[in-house]
Amino acid sequence: MSTRGDEILDKPLATIGGKGLFIKELQKAMLAGHADLAVHSMKDVPADFPDGLHLAAILTRDDPTDAFVSNHYTSLASLPDGARVGTCSQRRKSQVLSSFPHLQVIDLRGNVNTRLAKLDRGDYDAIILACAGLDRLGMQHRITARLSVQEMLPACAQGAIGVECSSTDARLNNLLANLHDVDTADRVICERSLNAGLGGSCQTPIGGYATLEGDTLWLRAMVATPDGKTVLRAENSDHRRNAAALGSAVAKDLRAQGADAIINGLNPLNPLNPYDETISTMPGAALKAGTDERLIAQQS
Repeated sequence: MSTRGDEILDKPLATIGGKGLFIKELQKAMLAGHADLAVHSMKDVPADFPDGLHLAAILTRDDPTDAFVSNHYTSLASLPDGARVGTCSQRRKSQVLSSFPHLQVIDLRGNVNTRLAKLDRGDYDAIILACAGLDRLGMQHRITARLSVQEMLPACAQGAIGVECSSTDARLNNLLANLHDVDTADRVICERSLNAGLGGSCQTPIGGYATLEGDTLWLRAMVATPDGKTVLRAENSDHRRNAAALGSAVAKDLRAQGADAIINGLNPLNPLNPYDETISTMPGAALKAGTDERLIAQQS
């Protein structure tokens, strides 16, 4: 099905509701009985689900990093002053400008083929895309460089796929349980708990990446202003059973550093908001105790 997010390509995604716009229309279709399930990129899924729907499975995670794509340059560091970098992500924009303030970061909309076509016709000197998306489309050859998490911290849950369906359809839920990957789920729960603890949306400049070593989860995170002039960082570790609590703890650390001031400053209703044109109208929701995401890790 086609959503408004697919159809409106002449405006920044943040100004028409952010990536949650895609999700809401798919959820309406399931609730109306027009679809049995929806497959989502987990980095775009809001914290809460409508009554009657839940997250049935999280698949094994693909490459969570970002891809630097260019026809003429080998890295962000090789781009000349004033070079045009395309992305619709405020997280990517903030990190690019933080490390390379001499670059221009310009909004980029459309599907992967459309974005690559804009690069190829010279609208941009480079663009930033998700490695996982290019890998899944068999377009690995277009990746000039895979940006390390030290170069660019990924979005929370980037590279992970989730399947949403009716919470009361036992047969469908049993089938989908076979796709569930516990290791990926624990990492995703941790990262999404971080995002929820910050009140972030898919358009807030928040990065979060959890790694799993044995039963220990290690989470690193950042919050930034879209212009990249302020970047707050935090990290911590805990047992995997405490995935959600770890995400909340790191969020608390960032808030103690001043993350609330940054995130509240991005509120479109705030008259002092200096980034009005880039803000999502989809507010983040707190992760509720006992959510499907906390329970889903116990499925297998």
